[in-house]
Amino acid sequence: MLIVLSVLCYALLAASAPQVQLGKTKLIGRDVTGLKQDFFGGIPFAEPPVGALRLERPVLKTDIDADEFDARNFGLPCLQTSLAADEMSEDCLSINIFRPTGLSSGDSLPIMFWTYGGGFAGGASSNFNGSNIVAQSVTRGTPIIYVNYNYRVGPLGFPQGQEAESRGQLNLGLRDQLTALEWVQQNIGLFGGDKTKVTIFGESAGSMMTNLMLLNSSISNFAWAAISESGSASSPVIYNASARESTWQDFVAGTTGCESVAGTQNTFGCLQAAYALAIEDFPFYPVLDGPSGVLPDLPTQLWAKGKFATIPFISGTNLDEGTGQQTNRSFTDEDIKDYIQTTYSAFPPYIPDAILDRFLELYPNDPSLVGDLTFDAQRRTWTQAAARAGVKSYGYQFAQNSSSWAPYFGVTHSAELEFIYGELDSSTEPASSILLGEMMVDYWVSFSTSLDPNDGLGTSRPNWPQYTPDNEAC
Repeated sequence: MLIVLSVLCYALLAASAPQVQLGKTKLIGRDVTGLKQDFFGGIPFAEPPVGALRLERPVLKTDIDADEFDARNFGLPCLQTSLAADEMSEDCLSINIFRPTGLSSGDSLPIMFWTYGGGFAGGASSNFNGSNIVAQSVTRGTPIIYVNYNYRVGPLGFPQGQEAESRGQLNLGLRDQLTALEWVQQNIGLFGGDKTKVTIFGESAGSMMTNLMLLNSSISNFAWAAISESGSASSPVIYNASARESTWQDFVAGTTGCESVAGTQNTFGCLQAAYALAIEDFPFYPVLDGPSGVLPDLPTQLWAKGKFATIPFISGTNLDEGTGQQTNRSFTDEDIKDYIQTTYSAFPPYIPDAILDRFLELYPNDPSLVGDLTFDAQRRTWTQAAARAGVKSYGYQFAQNSSSWAPYFGVTHSAELEFIYGELDSSTEPASSILLGEMMVDYWVSFSTSLDPNDGLGTSRPNWPQYTPDNEAC
């Protein structure tokens, strides 16, 4: 009886819910409570990366083998150690859409395509509800569609070592991103979107991935603009995959059932057959993957040679990026030196002691060194190279704190997210912070819809000057 009632309830809800026909499949979404918006979530954009497809490049999924698909909820995030077994899934390559209610395939709204952060080891699209951005875009008269997705993280998303390099199975998380963008190109028109006006944006690792996309001129086939919040292509420590051979073999040795193949160049077969939850999590980064790859050379080398896409972008950092990278609140020279040696001297070329000591002379007991090394210096190097090439670009430094962070963190890494996503508590935060959040969304939406953050719509806000070689504005 309960099963029958459940089926009847779903049928009644489906009849009144927003729907989109995707090939032979009817997607059943839901209304966003309190807002005139539709949500469609958990839509697979690639074949499940399990079994023989584990540790392989994503395979674009062009159809769903069902007459109807329940798209009322986000899909589960990819495997990561921070989540319980029932909170994640290896079948995780799904995409989500927030759109204004009433759209049809005849409409043509710009797209804002979000990539979450998490140090390439974690993160979930379900943590980022785009309804605030969509609502404000409608209020200001320039409606957009918000899209986000899941990508593989850790060793399944960024495999390392000589075997992965020989097989050409590197930077799989980046290829998940490209596949999600390809899905948008093929299908977003069905939801009322304009595939020629996609702005890719993200934060932290998601920002780094967004900026990495700009190293490939072909990204102009998928996006017309980009916004990078706290992260550039050169922010992660990048090497050849073989540089982390020993770390990969440690990972294999820690995977139940694969201990015997650790130390060999024949680990993939065992790893593909292993029980998913037996796969240990290791914090791996993107790697160089050759001339035909997504990261063919060091970003700084590509920037110097002018080998990058020329689409307009916004790129910025927070005032105190480095504090969030430290677990010790004292931020002494020794703490900072230990962090830098651990992060930047794990593989050659090592940072000579003389240079490291000079760093500490310039940044005495100052965690901003970490922020400058990882975020600010990289972002400015990229923006300067792009501006010299005539790319339309804008820079920012975010300097507003909130009660969400302990005072000793200052305006730390990721502090801007609650402003962008409308998560500030108006009962505890000053009106100036609430206004700043609205202004930031207006800048972001203005840029995404017109390639200029200064469209004059929405909140009254200062003119944002373009970054040029003669006016390095932030």
